[in-house]
Amino acid sequence: MSQKPAITLSGVSKSFGATQVIKTLSLEVQPGEVLVLIGASGSGKSTVLRMMSGLETVDDGEIWVNNVPLHDRKRSSEICGHVGMVFQQFNLFPHKTTLGNVTLALIKARKMSPSAANQRAMAALERVGLADRANHYPSQLSGGQQQRVAIARALAVEPKIMFFDEATSALDPELVGEVTEVMRGLARDGMTMVVVTHEMGFARKTADRVVFMDQGVVAEQGTPEQLFVNPQNPRTQQFLSRVLTH
Repeated sequence: MSQKPAITLSGVSKSFGATQVIKTLSLEVQPGEVLVLIGASGSGKSTVLRMMSGLETVDDGEIWVNNVPLHDRKRSSEICGHVGMVFQQFNLFPHKTTLGNVTLALIKARKMSPSAANQRAMAALERVGLADRANHYPSQLSGGQQQRVAIARALAVEPKIMFFDEATSALDPELVGEVTEVMRGLARDGMTMVVVTHEMGFARKTADRVVFMDQGVVAEQGTPEQLFVNPQNPRTQQFLSRVLTH
């Protein structure tokens, strides 16, 4: 059974000033796949995620996401609505309720009626287990709950692909589990996901494929079993020996 990849990176390079952070990288993500990017800080994994989501342009090469050529600046805006992005920081509006934060883009960008937006937003909040917090303000929520609101906001636009950039790294350790459980639920539902994380437990339990990045290239990739149990690249071995002993 062959199907077209949801995301294709072909010979992609990216520099910031004189520093080349991505070096002729090629990678595919299949529909319904959960791809987890791991690596040391500065390895390029967040830059890859930002290029996939259209937040960063490429210098060379091609990126196709849901048949949209992101490398073509004239057409890259077509990606709007195809993807949802969840960042390390929650970026919620403090003066708006949970419901107000989720409906804002639906009403402003999607031109939905308030009643239709509310219905869509409540369904998204239900999915992340926060329907009972719809009228709470961000200051009344824990960090984990705020991040779940951010996930609901991304889900409300009904994306085909979800991107997570260190979605749990700003949270207290005891709050990480509630966010990763929501992410696991999305994976079980068949959502195509690309996740940058330091949570090796999440990568091990939830990823279909783990990509280890080092100095702007894919140093090694495979199933969680292959990568965590029997890594082949010395850099992968070195990285995992550090992070798995904590």
